[in-house]
Amino acid sequence: MPFSNRPYESDGNGAVRRFFRPPSTEYKRSPRNNSRPPKPAPPEATNAESFYYTKQMNAKTPMVIVMTDGEQVRGCIEWYDRNCLKVNREGAPNLLIQKHCIKYLFKQEELAE
Repeated sequence: MPFSNRPYESDGNGAVRRFFRPPSTEYKRSPRNNSRPPKPAPPEATNAESFYYTKQMNAKTPMVIVMTDGEQVRGCIEWYDRNCLKVNREGAPNLLIQKHCIKYLFKQEELAE
């Protein structure tokens, strides 16, 4: 008997049968790997940046801050927040630098090496 998508089908002996599947409210899907629970999302902040700035502030470490345009600013970090750093400089005015303008920073003693 050929396959048909019709809900009613004749079986060849004259009997008509109704083929149907009742609608199911549950769809069972097997997870790919149910042996271990899903990993939690990584933390939003690791506090590594905060730890580094605090360490340099307490030690009053001379720093070199390289801006996105290539300019270098030298001084000690006085304080920081989520968006900016305040840098104390000798013989020049103190600066408030926004973090999005900073390319990278490093200790001034690493420059001599």
